[in-house]
Amino acid sequence: MTLETKAQMGGELKTAMQDLLYTFERFKEANDERLSSLEQRGATDPLLSDKVDRLNMVVDEQKSALDRMTAIASRPALDTAAATPVSEAKQAFDAYVRAGVMTAPEAKSIAASDSDGGIIAPEETAEMIDSGLRTISPMRQIATVRQISGNTYRKPFSTSPYGSGWVGETGGRTETSTPSLQALDFPAMELYAMPATTQVLLDDAIVDVGQWIADEVQTEFAAQESKAFVSGDGVNKPSGILSYTTAPNASRSFDELGTIASAGASVSGDDLIDLVYTLEQAYRANGRFIMSRQTAAAVRKLKDTDGNYLWAPGLAAGQPSTLMGYPVTESEDMPAVSNGLTPIAFGDFTRGYLIVDRAGIQVLRDPFSAKPYVLFYTTKRVGGGVQDFNAIKFLEMSA
Repeated sequence: MTLETKAQMGGELKTAMQDLLYTFERFKEANDERLSSLEQRGATDPLLSDKVDRLNMVVDEQKSALDRMTAIASRPALDTAAATPVSEAKQAFDAYVRAGVMTAPEAKSIAASDSDGGIIAPEETAEMIDSGLRTISPMRQIATVRQISGNTYRKPFSTSPYGSGWVGETGGRTETSTPSLQALDFPAMELYAMPATTQVLLDDAIVDVGQWIADEVQTEFAAQESKAFVSGDGVNKPSGILSYTTAPNASRSFDELGTIASAGASVSGDDLIDLVYTLEQAYRANGRFIMSRQTAAAVRKLKDTDGNYLWAPGLAAGQPSTLMGYPVTESEDMPAVSNGLTPIAFGDFTRGYLIVDRAGIQVLRDPFSAKPYVLFYTTKRVGGGVQDFNAIKFLEMSA
């Protein structure tokens, strides 16, 4: 990226930030007018409500555009002085993808799959896919991600407090209680995608086939992962945060996620305050909200008793909008605001949720099943689940 291009991008970013702030101020003015009309007349002008909703949508669109622009501007400049050497593994992978064959000595540098006769994608392609997943998947951005070499990751979980106490320098040490431990298993399940192409594209030497496969599968992988990490039932997929048993926070068991009940059928500022302070102080420091875009649009209208809006837009890529000072992660897999559902979660998701990736992405070339197209059966193994039941709380909607 040239200096001229960077300067131009910087000017566009500044304009985008100003547009977002201006639209958010217009949204607040329109919403204030809507609330005033509601208080005075007991009803809201439909045209005014429609204006608020349209401005709400524009705020979302401008924030998304700002994130994209800032991400592009922050990319490092390309080093055109020297080309990056291509590894033998990538050369072998390219040969396999393009023609289905590998010749020595390249074949020695790439691993065969343990099933179906495919091969393990080289590190360059695997990293491109993983990088795309980190960018697209909301839960990957906030949870702990651990790479494993086996099929299951087992983590001990304490179901009772560790024994401890105070003692002087020469005082006697009394025996402490032994904690009760329980194993939490996080199996890696198989996730697959099957992009198709023509032999003409594969014969084009200028096309980076590793990049093409990464581009084709990462969006589908991210969509499947994102849904599973939120609502997956644990059957041939990860266990999502919504799949665990919940109970009122005051009476929950060690392996249940705590909930608090809303005061009414819609989310209020008091509900959010209660939700935040239900979480223990040790977890609140890294706390964040997660909710759908529709829920966020409703929450954006809330104000405190002094008339200040609880929502503030983020003005940089990677900087999320905040609610009551805490970051907000949007996930379309979270439920809507409805009786008996839990549309908002708050917690320290880094400590609360674990994602496990088994090392290696497998690719099987299939030129026979869909002639004249060539299919690439691409698989990765991934799992996930709650690892600390104290770290996540839900707001449960009442009637």
